[in-house]
Amino acid sequence: MAPRSNLTGFDPAKFAAAAGQPANDPWARAEAWRYTGPFTRSNRLRGSFPGFGIALGAFAVYVAYDKLIAGGSHAHHEAEHGHAT
Repeated sequence: MAPRSNLTGFDPAKFAAAAGQPANDPWARAEAWRYTGPFTRSNRLRGSFPGFGIALGAFAVYVAYDKLIAGGSHAHHEAEHGHAT
């Protein structure tokens, strides 16, 4: 079955092909700085959470200290105050 012809003569496929990228974008140079240097995607993500690495390291040290050095103090503390388990 042959494709139906459009009554208006407008072909969306031809229009999309003709609309493509312009040969000379006048704003290309003005927009180029947004995607280079400190404004690249990786640099923007890196700066999104300042201090996250330090906080994560400090938390890991705290958890290690709590498990290794202060590990038995929690059970003893609950027994002193008469909390039922």
